[in-house]
Amino acid sequence: MEYDEKLARFRQAHLNPFNKELGPRQHEQRASEEAPEVASEEALLELPPGEPEFCCTERVMDLGLSEDHFSRPVLRQAIEECKQVILELPEQSEKQKDAVVRLIHLRLKLQELKDPNEDEPNIRVLLEHRFYKEKSKSVKQTCDKCNTIIWGLIQTWYTCTGCYYRCHSKCLNLISKPCVRSKVSHQAEYELNICPETGLDSQDYRCAECRAPISLRGVPSEARQCDYTGQYYCSHCHWNDLAVIPARIVHNWDFEPRKVSRSSMRYLALMVSRPVLRLREINPLLFNYVEELVEIRKLRQDILLMKPYFITCKEAMEARLLLQLQDRQHFVENDEMYSVQDLLDAHTGRLSCSLTETHTLFAKHIKLDCERCQAKGFVCELCREGDVLFPFDSHTSVCTDCSAVFHRAEEGLKGQTPFPYTPQICTFRTTALHFCHEDIGHSRIGCVVDITFFQLQSLCP
Repeated sequence: MEYDEKLARFRQAHLNPFNKELGPRQHEQRASEEAPEVASEEALLELPPGEPEFCCTERVMDLGLSEDHFSRPVLRQAIEECKQVILELPEQSEKQKDAVVRLIHLRLKLQELKDPNEDEPNIRVLLEHRFYKEKSKSVKQTCDKCNTIIWGLIQTWYTCTGCYYRCHSKCLNLISKPCVRSKVSHQAEYELNICPETGLDSQDYRCAECRAPISLRGVPSEARQCDYTGQYYCSHCHWNDLAVIPARIVHNWDFEPRKVSRSSMRYLALMVSRPVLRLREINPLLFNYVEELVEIRKLRQDILLMKPYFITCKEAMEARLLLQLQDRQHFVENDEMYSVQDLLDAHTGRLSCSLTETHTLFAKHIKLDCERCQAKGFVCELCREGDVLFPFDSHTSVCTDCSAVFHRAEEGLKGQTPFPYTPQICTFRTTALHFCHEDIGHSRIGCVVDITFFQLQSLCP
């Protein structure tokens, strides 16, 4: 009971912006009258040895402001009363300074209780981030700035549409990291050296991103290494996220996830589907040890040979067969470029299965379903016997000079036939095989001018 009485006298002796009964002068008068009692109460709030003096002021300022049951109208009225008190108090006095601190706390409390739908724009642009206000109330996320939970039911939060950076609305103005999307372009490349570490001394013992002091001993902050960049980061910029490292894939065919920083994780996530890896130049020996890559390369080469059939086929264009590979558009452009997602799917076997299904569908259209595509087949230029051949058949070969198609078993007989292929024949055939384009609306029909067997015979020595 004695403690409760002292606490009641202590609260009455201090200015409370929520108290409507007492004005500022009455507060001063009450405080002067009960000075002895206040002094005895202040003795209860003595700080422990080594604690700074301003902590006591903060404790007093927080009294009555840590509760969450105040409404916005009450807080606005308290702010106005606190402003009036500040104007009436003597300049540069301790009481005026305390009142200013109290006013700041009241404004912060009002900002926290602000209605999410009031004066909150749907889109915010900051440091190349394009933040979009989320409407989900049930999904629990983590703020990438303050590393605390985002409670969507009571808090407003934003997500960057470029790099998927998530944060509270109150943390937007504190963001110092630019959007990773700005680094990702069609010319963007991976770091292809495995964990290129340079040491903490080259970073001046500071985080590579936010420049906060770090050390390997954890004082003042733990240094965490990113396996992708090889640099060291603080715990706020490195959350021990796991990701596969492109350099380890192309050099060692190693798909084990490693710890990376937050910025590296976002960069790798945005780059995962971009075809920027030319495996033949980076590590040509990889095809000698990974059978899946050899099979995938053959399927991709066959699909490129099928592409001219679909471009000149009206039925194939209407059926949009080439859109079967719309998720991997680079597969219909070349057979050299790979993305990290391609290599991941090749490692699991999914890519080989999906490409085989697509290859079967394309071959079925050309060889069985479409008469126009069947008419564009070839007869063996050496034996002139057998079924119609296509460049993508497994038992055929194609001349790299003139695109002649012949049975693979007879490839070694090219110099022994009565009508051998000479450089003159290849040159003539290359010149004669061309497309005559006739514009019909927005489409073109290609007419292949072929060489008969007797025309080739007339060129033989």
